[in-house]
Amino acid sequence: MSVIVDGSNGLVFNDASTQTTAATGFGYKNRIMNGAMVIAQRGTTPTSTNLWYPADRFRLAVSNSSKVNLSQSTTAPTGFVNSILATSLAATTVGSTDAYEVSQQIEGYNIADLAWGTASAATVTLSFWVRSSLTGTFGGVLENNGNTRAYPFSYTINSANTWEQKTITVAGDTSGTWLTNNSRGIIIRWSLGCGSTYLNTANAWVAGDYYSVTGETKLVATSGATWHLTGVQLERGSTATAFDYRDYGRELKMCQRYYYQQTYDESNEPICTSAYWSTSTVVEMVTNYPVPMRAAPTYGGTTSAVYALEAQVAWRQFSSLSANEIGPNRAKLSGNAATNSNWNKGQGAVVGLRSAGNIFFNAEL
Repeated sequence: MSVIVDGSNGLVFNDASTQTTAATGFGYKNRIMNGAMVIAQRGTTPTSTNLWYPADRFRLAVSNSSKVNLSQSTTAPTGFVNSILATSLAATTVGSTDAYEVSQQIEGYNIADLAWGTASAATVTLSFWVRSSLTGTFGGVLENNGNTRAYPFSYTINSANTWEQKTITVAGDTSGTWLTNNSRGIIIRWSLGCGSTYLNTANAWVAGDYYSVTGETKLVATSGATWHLTGVQLERGSTATAFDYRDYGRELKMCQRYYYQQTYDESNEPICTSAYWSTSTVVEMVTNYPVPMRAAPTYGGTTSAVYALEAQVAWRQFSSLSANEIGPNRAKLSGNAATNSNWNKGQGAVVGLRSAGNIFFNAEL
C-alpha cells in the first residue's frame, strides 16, 4: 500500500479511497452529516411529529406534537441552498419537564479519535448558520449516549430574520463514558424551548441530562416564530474553518447508512429484480441496500404501493409485506399479492412501486 503526503494541504493518502487530515487524524474534518441540509429522503412537507427528520440525520424531538413544525427550506445564506426551518404553531407554555429540540446523533466510530472520557480529550469547535424571527439568547448542548455528561452552550441572535454564523469551542470532556462503536458517540441538540429540568449554566461540563441553558429564548412560546439552521460543522480543534462541502452523491451514501428510502416517482422503478413466486400469492425477494447500514434496520412503508409483475403480463398489488430476515447489508422480504393466474413455482418476478408511497429501512441512532 502506498502512502502519499501532500504537504501543501496536510493530507495523507493511504490509497485511492482513504484520506486523513494530518491536523485532525480524521478523513473528513466535519463530523456532522448533511450539515448543509441538502439530503431529505423523507420529503419536504412540514411535520410536527415527534422524532421526525426534516433533513437526513437532523431530528425533531417534541414533548407534545402540533406545537412546532420542522421542514427542509430553500432559505439559506450565501454559499448554501438549503436549511431546516422550525415554525412555532402556537404560544406554548413549556412545562418543567417538556423539551422541544433539534438534534444530530453522531456515531461513536466517527468520534473515537477525540478520546473523550480520558485525560487526552481533544477540543472541538461547533459552527453553524442560524436565522430567527426572534432575538435573544438561545441554547443547545453536547451530550453523551448515557445522558450523564453534558456541555450546555449558548448563542445570541442579534438581528431578527438575518443570517448569523455562530461558533462554540468546547474543551473535550475528560470524564464520563463516550462510546466509540456503532452506537451514539456525541449528541448535539439545539433547543426550541425546554423546561427547567433540562436547563443549566452555559460553557461547562456537568453531570446529568441537559438540553439547553438557563434564560434561553423559547421559540415555541411565540406563535408563528421561525428558526432556520444550516452550515453545521463539528471539527477537531479550537478554530472554526471553512465549511466542509462534500459532493451530493457521497453525502447521500453517508446518510443511507442510517436511513434508506425508495419513493414512487412514476417511473415504475423496481424495488427488487431478484424475486420469485413461491406460491400463487406469495413473492419472496432479497433487497440489497446501496451501502451497508449502521445495524440491522427496521422496515416500513406503504404496502399498497408495492406490486409484483406476473409472468411479464400483469402487475399484482401486495396486501402485506414483511421482513423474514433483515441485516445490515440486505433484507429478505415476503409479500402477499393478488393471485397470479399464470403461476409456476419458482417463476421470476419484478417488484416495484406503482402508486404513491415508499418503502424504507431505518437504522438511525
